Amino acid sequence: MKTIGLWVGSGLLVLSAVALADAQEVPGEPSGQEIAVMVDEREDGDDQTSEAVWTLTNSRGKTRKRHTLRYWKDYEGQDGLSSKSFIYFESPPDVKDTTFLNWSQEDAEADDDQWIYLPALRKVRRIASGDKENSFMGSDMIYDDMADREVEEDTHKLLRVEQDNGTKLYVLESTPVKENYIYSKKLRWINAENLTEPRIEFYDRKDRLLKILTTEWEEIDGIWNWKRIVVENQLTGHKTELDISNVRFNQGLKESIFTERSLRKGAP
Repeated sequence: MKTIGLWVGSGLLVLSAVALADAQEVPGEPSGQEIAVMVDEREDGDDQTSEAVWTLTNSRGKTRKRHTLRYWKDYEGQDGLSSKSFIYFESPPDVKDTTFLNWSQEDAEADDDQWIYLPALRKVRRIASGDKENSFMGSDMIYDDMADREVEEDTHKLLRVEQDNGTKLYVLESTPVKENYIYSKKLRWINAENLTEPRIEFYDRKDRLLKILTTEWEEIDGIWNWKRIVVENQLTGHKTELDISNVRFNQGLKESIFTERSLRKGAP
């Protein structure tokens, strides 16, 4: 699991201000920071494999399909890493054998390491920091979305508590600590019982609602995981849908899967 850093101010005045801010959120409920930590610590297994069908739909209703295999491993701070993930594009032919590798750093101030292998060029390309707000394979997710985000990279405020058909939801506002980050903030709806996130709203640098992500969850072997993800861009009308299947946890995945060398080999 990710570790949670401590933001330490200088002097009692700063500490008192933090305590006061927490007290002003929602009486009788955990603070936004506490909820964010609980979500981060939700059980997600030691590793995971899954398949996904991606459906990309433009504003005119034209669709494209992709099929991927995904491998993920929790590093819990080992070698300074939070996790590693590997994605293989199995179809269609124009993207077949494309592979993507992500190493999420546990240090909130460090950039995550990402590489992509493009078979048409027969070349592994490292994703530069300035390219991480580019679309990931034509979808409504960007490269930055494909990595873990540490709790301490944002400040978290509990705005309100809602009810949806008897389900209690916390609504958090997560604002990046880093200036001029890709998103000015995220609004996150969090299930108070199982700590899953059914809805996230992403706001751009101009504080416009950029995209909405909704997720259906399912419990597998006592672990909550995505079943279906829909991302809708509110500015372009483009939509990305992921239908996730064949999810397996704790398979004892080998370290060799998550190396730059493995990118050229294709599916493990």
